[in-house]
Amino acid sequence: MTSTSKTSEHGLSKFHRLLVDQLRHEYTASQQYIALAAWFDDRDLPQLARVFYRQSLEERDHAMMILRFLLDNDVPATIPQVDEIQNNFDAARELVALALRQEQEVTEQFHSLMRAAREENDYTGEQFLQWFLQEQTEEVAKMSTLLSVIDRSSGNLFDVETFVARDMPDEAGGDPSAPETAGPALTV
Repeated sequence: MTSTSKTSEHGLSKFHRLLVDQLRHEYTASQQYIALAAWFDDRDLPQLARVFYRQSLEERDHAMMILRFLLDNDVPATIPQVDEIQNNFDAARELVALALRQEQEVTEQFHSLMRAAREENDYTGEQFLQWFLQEQTEEVAKMSTLLSVIDRSSGNLFDVETFVARDMPDEAGGDPSAPETAGPALTV
C-alpha cells in the first residue's frame, strides 16, 4: 500500500481519484482510435488504419496497466463508461489533428497525476508514472510528425501511406520497462 493520505469522500487520495479517472480517459482514447482507424480503413488506406488500430490497442494496454496498479495497491476501481467518440470527419487531417490533441491532453493528465503523487509523497505512484510520461513524449512526437506529413502531402494520401509503411512500422516485441497489465498485454 502506498503512503498517501485518504482525503476524498470515497476514502481515496487525490492521486488515486485522478488515476481511477484516468482509466476512463485511456478507454475513451482506445475507442476514439478505433473510430479513426475505421475511417481510414473504409477509405482503403490500410497503413493509416493500421497505425490507429495499433494505437487503440496501446491505449487499452495503458488502461490495463493502470488497472493492475490500482488492484495491486488495494484501490477500488470501477470500470468506467467511455466519453463520447467522434466518428464523422471530412478530411484525413482532421483525424490526425484530433489524435494529436488527444495525446497532448493525455500528457497534461499525466502531468497532473505526477503533481498529485508528489504533493502526497506517493513515491510508488510517482515511480509508476515515469514510464507513462516517457511514452507520452513519444506519442505526441509520432502524431505531430504524422500531421506534418499529411500537411506536406498536398492531399495525396497515397504518399502518406508510403511514408507510414516505410517510417512507422509496428514495433516488434514488448517494452520490458513497461508496467504490468491486468490480464494479457496486447502491445507491450
